[in-house]
Amino acid sequence: MVRLKDIARAAGVSVMTVSKALRDKPDLSAATKDRIRKLAEQMGYVPDVSAQNLRSGNTRILGLVLSTSTNPVNARICMAIEEQAYELGFDVLLAHTLNRTDREETVLRRFLSRRVDGLFISPVYRLEPSAPIYEELARRDVPVVLLGHRAPFCQMFPAVETDDVNAAESVTRHLLELGHKRIAFFAGPMISPWAQERLEGYRRAHRNAGLTADDTLIFNAGSTIEEGSAAALQFLQEQPGATAIQCVNDLVTIGAGDTLLNQGVRIPHDLSLAGYGNVLTSEYFRVPLTTARQPKLRMGSVAMDLMQRRLRGEEVQSVRLRAELEIRASTGAPKPSSPS
Repeated sequence: MVRLKDIARAAGVSVMTVSKALRDKPDLSAATKDRIRKLAEQMGYVPDVSAQNLRSGNTRILGLVLSTSTNPVNARICMAIEEQAYELGFDVLLAHTLNRTDREETVLRRFLSRRVDGLFISPVYRLEPSAPIYEELARRDVPVVLLGHRAPFCQMFPAVETDDVNAAESVTRHLLELGHKRIAFFAGPMISPWAQERLEGYRRAHRNAGLTADDTLIFNAGSTIEEGSAAALQFLQEQPGATAIQCVNDLVTIGAGDTLLNQGVRIPHDLSLAGYGNVLTSEYFRVPLTTARQPKLRMGSVAMDLMQRRLRGEEVQSVRLRAELEIRASTGAPKPSSPS
């Protein structure tokens, strides 16, 4: 391994001069700094980042904790954070919780042992009002930015989240304005605040239209393609008389839509279908999906901005971003009723 004294010997200068040149100190001439840097590069010198971190007290490392990066929403948020971190000179360590609280605690403690400067966390939601690991992060005053809605156990940290109530309401209102009176809702895991908000948006659109949402039209559908497919099969079996289906996210919508189409249901002629998130696949699905455009890259960018302010010791507030309605081919007016 090439050391500073090896470069100093080759350059015929002191170790201090080499150190100053590599740190771009102003008390050396540009020519001297350029000569030493070129020599260091030719010799294959790599700075000892660990030693630099010990001197500065900062690691220039950020931890990013997600449920899974295969979720297309998480993937876009991750990309935005990493791109901005790169420009700012930070490295990002990634870990997955797989929506398990025990794994979440383990990866957070590992990041703490690595002395990360800050943490981005997509929380694993739970019913308990408190969680020891989050209380520990607060006691240590670790800069934390949540990626998603806050819950009682993590409410002490700022979050970047989507205004899911208004966005889901806009999707339901679109279906109502097309003439649909019976709209099924494929709901997400009710332990999650985002799923609760999207269901509330669906209900609120009905209330604002002077209607009552029929609970028999609400199906538990989880959050994955497979769960969306299972919910669609249940819907077909029960035949609840709905003319449209609104899904809690685009993955559920894709699973439901694929199953419906394979069963001979014509979308939107027989049944309108709408989702939430605007993942890339939704635009290129067999029938392009009407959905709410979740600002995924913007969420990552705002999260990084909040983290920079936290690292400077500033107090920050949570940010809620709008999701706009994106109308595509999967929704249309309900099929006219057959004459008696």
